Amino acid sequence: MQSVPRLAVSRGRPLYALVLATVGVLLMAYFVVIGNSAANAAVTLLSQGKTVTASSVENAGTPASAAVDGNTGTRWSSAASDPQWIQVDLGDTATLSQVILRWESAYATAFQIQTSANGSSWTTVYSTTTSTGGVQTLNVTGSGRYVRVYGTARATGYGYSLWEFQVYGEIGGGTGGCGTTNVAQGKPATASSVENAGTPASNAVDGSGTTRWSSAFADPQWLQIDLGVATPICQVILTWEGAYATAYQIQASTNATTWTTVWSTTTGTGGTATINASASARYVRVYMTARATGWGYSLWEVAVRSGTPTSPSASPSTQPSPSPSGEVIPGGGSLGPNVKVFDPSMSGATIQAQVNTIFNEMESNQFGLQRYALAFKPGTYSGFNAQIGFYTSIIGLGQNPGDVRINGDVTVDAGWFQGNATQNFWRSAENLSIYPSAGFTRWAVSQAAPFRRMDIHGDLNLAPNGYGWASGGYIADSRVSGAVGPYSQQQWYTRDSQIGGWVNGVWNMVFSGVQGAPANGFPNPVYTTLATTPQSREKPYLYIDGGGNYRVFVPSLRTNASGTTWAGGSTPGSSLPLSAFYVAKPGDSAARINQALAQGLHLLFTPGIYHTSGTINVNRPDTVVLGLGYATIIPDTGAIPMSVADVDGVKIAGLLFDAGPVNSPVLLQLGANGSSASHAANPTSISDVFFRIGGAHAGKATTSLLVNSNNVIIDHIWAWRGDHGAGIGWTVNTADYGVIVNGNNVLATGLFVEHYQKYNVVWNGQGGKTIFFQNELPYDPPNQAAYMNGATRGYAAYKVADTVTSHEAWGLGIYCYFNVDPTIHAARGIETPNNPNVKFHSISTVSLGGNGVIDNVINTTGGPAQGTATVPSTVTSYP
Repeated sequence: MQSVPRLAVSRGRPLYALVLATVGVLLMAYFVVIGNSAANAAVTLLSQGKTVTASSVENAGTPASAAVDGNTGTRWSSAASDPQWIQVDLGDTATLSQVILRWESAYATAFQIQTSANGSSWTTVYSTTTSTGGVQTLNVTGSGRYVRVYGTARATGYGYSLWEFQVYGEIGGGTGGCGTTNVAQGKPATASSVENAGTPASNAVDGSGTTRWSSAFADPQWLQIDLGVATPICQVILTWEGAYATAYQIQASTNATTWTTVWSTTTGTGGTATINASASARYVRVYMTARATGWGYSLWEVAVRSGTPTSPSASPSTQPSPSPSGEVIPGGGSLGPNVKVFDPSMSGATIQAQVNTIFNEMESNQFGLQRYALAFKPGTYSGFNAQIGFYTSIIGLGQNPGDVRINGDVTVDAGWFQGNATQNFWRSAENLSIYPSAGFTRWAVSQAAPFRRMDIHGDLNLAPNGYGWASGGYIADSRVSGAVGPYSQQQWYTRDSQIGGWVNGVWNMVFSGVQGAPANGFPNPVYTTLATTPQSREKPYLYIDGGGNYRVFVPSLRTNASGTTWAGGSTPGSSLPLSAFYVAKPGDSAARINQALAQGLHLLFTPGIYHTSGTINVNRPDTVVLGLGYATIIPDTGAIPMSVADVDGVKIAGLLFDAGPVNSPVLLQLGANGSSASHAANPTSISDVFFRIGGAHAGKATTSLLVNSNNVIIDHIWAWRGDHGAGIGWTVNTADYGVIVNGNNVLATGLFVEHYQKYNVVWNGQGGKTIFFQNELPYDPPNQAAYMNGATRGYAAYKVADTVTSHEAWGLGIYCYFNVDPTIHAARGIETPNNPNVKFHSISTVSLGGNGVIDNVINTTGGPAQGTATVPSTVTSYP
């Protein structure tokens, strides 16, 4: 046997011009141009949502208001002439500190930032004739009610175009009689407790945005500062890390014994809280009584200003913690233009028209750039059929599936592909209760098309109309009152669900924790059934609470689960406000996302394409990273697009990693090489995370998923080296390995891995488990010589390292279709050490139409898969 790798590691311009312009602005967005002065960091974003006007607009789709709506997917653009301007009315006189311009590719090479008290007489506070566009962060000094960008020279033949025009400062000068000096910085600080030696109380007053104090995980806690002498206090600014207080008080004292509460709240939302409060005191204390998380309390910085406050404040203004660069990055915000939200007050005809528009665009748009989420607020809907095309997710915004009832249909069929559903990828349905008009719901999909938290009041048909081909899928945490009919589906995995029955099976039907599942009978019938799932954690999901606020629910870890999480009541877990998330938009760089993560924010990707030139680093325990509408991350320069530290409880969900033109060593890495910590009580989980090399464009990546951490749950992935589309070829979309697992006690539930040029899965860690594995070997080796593993013909799909002494897997299907050279052989489907504690159950190998041969099922056991009859070769158990 061969050695096994262990990696360390619509505007009016032609379409082609629009594509180039879009790529250009995404690339330029990584460069930040800093203004001339080293002014202090921006205080408050003043411009968002304010009245804005412009000298001209290119068309109705690019109004001036789009530049101050907080959405980096909308923009203002002007007529194609000089000069042009856009101005914002801040509503009152403000002292300015910073202007941020997010240019589209049609940027200004020469422009001025100007201020005015009356909107007619202007003062220039910044000027350049050498602008290069991208994202420009300009530190300015000046004041005025009106602020404008005055462009005098264009970089292109088009007009001027801004994704976003942001003005920072303080209304009314911001301070009145309140000074701007932080009188707490560098002063003695003490606390009720510290989490560890690296998070002392002194960190909260050191003036650094990258160090923090954190407490023990208990209530109450306090942090106090000795100002040295009695001081008139006018303002306290708390910069919270992600572990913030929901209830706390600002207290003052002359002797550190007797305390007076000068401000309090029970509805804190974290971020940066700017609190106006009057007192004269030597000591200032933050007294915290209720935590937002299971962690302690954590503050990046506590600032105290001296003087008379401008006005009383009933509650703090909410901004996020500052990034290491000092920039304020807000949590929460718009979900972007591609999350289409529906309300129960809308008629069925109105909903039908909107979903039809999206379906008509996405039905056959297999490798397009568009991404959508169709989101339904809690309530009852009737009279429409939502057909779901590529890169479209339909979701209910209730906390439980029954909160959104559809008297109608949610449908996937394969008319676009002549009744063949084998390419119905990249779409999903989640968190809905369906009462189908015809008595059944049709969900004819193949890979990367999860069906989660669905409540079907009737039957579920998994085949296309006419029962054409379909090649496999995934159901979890769902209930089907009637029967599930896979019909032509070659393989399927259902987990932690309840069904009224199961109709048939083709090659590989796998169930774990499914109430009503057929009895285990492999190989005839082809059912592999486990009574429970060893561990599971359902995917985090977006919902709307009783107050109409968006939140993200994070389901709890389950052990030996059976049935849904919600049939007996609400799903157990915790809830996070949207303000705790950085809501990413296409155009955001890895650097900006990392700044938000470093502040303690979670991460929500709105639908779209995200080009990165660096690595997104997820370092904090329990961070939630959630993508909507198949948000897609493309590494343009060969970097690892996302890396997760070896910490507890990170949840990655709903993302598509699409390899870029420069080879990336890994597309998603969990834990650094050599990670050894145990996360048994709180494992990291990845759910509905997909990988693609080629298809949309030529892409390269050595390994798609690298798992170095212990105790990881891999719950439904599809790692796909493309076999059709653009950029396809043995030497074009190169990719060696789909998944490499180096960590111990890793569980995979729903492992779809296909077409990699060496081992599709390599398992080096001890104690691993896989429930359901679906694989096709690469189609395109040009000949046998090109597909050799040393002296062995081809590579096994699933390789367990020779050093592994404990491993178990159930329900594995491995297929070959060597259509370039049908004479090619692969020596075996699975390669494993012979050890009584390394066990495999229910294995099939198949030659599709006799295109190639798999000589043995596992090691040298099991006859060859060969011949045009497409009959599986099976092994029930091994050893």
